[in-house]
Amino acid sequence: MAIKFQYNKTSLQLLEKQLKVRVRTLPIIKNKESALRMEVKKCKAEANELEKKLEESIQAYESMFALWAEFDPSIVGVKDVSLSVRKIAGVRVPMLQNVELEVKPFSLFNAPKWYYDGIALLQGLAKTAIEREFVLAKLGLLEYARKKTTQKVNLFEKVQIPGYQDALRKIKRFMEDEENLSKSSQKILKTIQEKRKEAAV
Repeated sequence: MAIKFQYNKTSLQLLEKQLKVRVRTLPIIKNKESALRMEVKKCKAEANELEKKLEESIQAYESMFALWAEFDPSIVGVKDVSLSVRKIAGVRVPMLQNVELEVKPFSLFNAPKWYYDGIALLQGLAKTAIEREFVLAKLGLLEYARKKTTQKVNLFEKVQIPGYQDALRKIKRFMEDEENLSKSSQKILKTIQEKRKEAAV
């Protein structure tokens, strides 16, 4: 990224101000990046744990596969899912508060004895699946924010800060050269004027 500037004091001051802002902001962004990196790691571990729990629940479900043909899965449904929003390192993330499941009425006399176990198993399966989906959504948001923050750190660290430093160096050198030329030309002019005075006398 080429930084546009002019060879004057105003441009020098503006560039110095921009550089100070970036140098001050860089540690904050780095801290945010490391915090997001930690949260992403935690979130991945939580997602893996829920994945294992879901696999175990599904295996328990498959062990009773022959009986499930008699079971009516529409008995169990999701009634309500309550959410909240939490900020993690400046990123708004939805948090699952509670999953409310509903069990529709069924005939106790016509249903087999294991129906209650089946309902409990289905409820556990539904809750775990919903929790997993929320963790994956949270993970997606956090990874996106971490990626953007890493890009910003790299932009500041590798492009903008060195670019501003280079531009400031160029302006300072130009102004020093200009000043030296000005002094040299003043000396030459003074010498010429002194020679003219001597020649006139």
